[in-house]
Amino acid sequence: MDIDNIECVSTSNGLDDEIPYHHHNMNHHHHNHNHPNIPQNPHPKSHNVNVVPSTLNPTTSVHELLECPVCTNSMYPPIHQCHNGHTICSTCKTRVHNRCPTCRQELGDIRCLALEKVAESLEFPCKYTSLGCAGIFPYYSKLKHEAICNFRPYICPYAGSECSVEGDIPYLVSHLRDDHKVDMHSGYTFNHRYVKSNPREVENATWMLTVFNCYGQYFCLHFEAFQLSMAPVYMAFLRFMGDENDARNYRYSLEVGGNGRKLIWEGTPRSIRDGHRKVRDSHDGLIIQRNMALFFSGGEKKELKLRVTGRIWKEPPNADGSNVYIPNLCS
Repeated sequence: MDIDNIECVSTSNGLDDEIPYHHHNMNHHHHNHNHPNIPQNPHPKSHNVNVVPSTLNPTTSVHELLECPVCTNSMYPPIHQCHNGHTICSTCKTRVHNRCPTCRQELGDIRCLALEKVAESLEFPCKYTSLGCAGIFPYYSKLKHEAICNFRPYICPYAGSECSVEGDIPYLVSHLRDDHKVDMHSGYTFNHRYVKSNPREVENATWMLTVFNCYGQYFCLHFEAFQLSMAPVYMAFLRFMGDENDARNYRYSLEVGGNGRKLIWEGTPRSIRDGHRKVRDSHDGLIIQRNMALFFSGGEKKELKLRVTGRIWKEPPNADGSNVYIPNLCS
């Protein structure tokens, strides 16, 4: 598919701007905490340790005992050991072909129950302490917390390519602008025109992401084509650059039409904690069947020419702190 055949023209708050575009195939797709008041073990790899009382903070040596020598990640049951007492996590046990990476002896199926018991008595700070999390958790609960920690970094919301960049929202905004060259707008209303010649050749495509800055927050507008139950459709949806709880404070509307007809979608933006594919596959947005899209484009079925307008607004809370529903005010 010729990338030059795709055009996306945007107007934001009444100002006409030309924005870049992309077309993509969619078939794709820590910290050591030292505690100076507790003496350090001079032999951190020795397994002759006593159970540390839960009232004490873990020492660096105990932390190292729970570190897998192969992947350096924290070990969780089952923790395996060789006949000489060297430990390894269950994932790496298969990777080293059942041979101890330290002494090369056969590992067998020996569990290090003593070390597993030690871990039960320990508490560790969240690994996102430097990002603001002040929580301290039992060793076996720490991993579960970190998977949902509100201070964990966000993943780049760019769609159309697999980007693994992580960071806080200001960093990701700069990353989107400087590295992905996305279109940046200020304002809470928008008017986009999506153009594509030979639209029947497009089965899976993503147009350039657009980022809006309003109410002191950032929002990502997505538009793409994909197959839905063997039928080609176009879909537009909005994602909030922040956590889900904050996303519920906002609503948005999208409208597309032509030839005296129009479709309107109204909803709550999804957090970028939810991946782009997850939002798309949940159909949480404005979905336009291809025949309807071509009808809106003039009915000649030779060119896609969709004008999508929208608005973002903030939900005023009720007296009890919950949000109220606001009807669509777009004309």
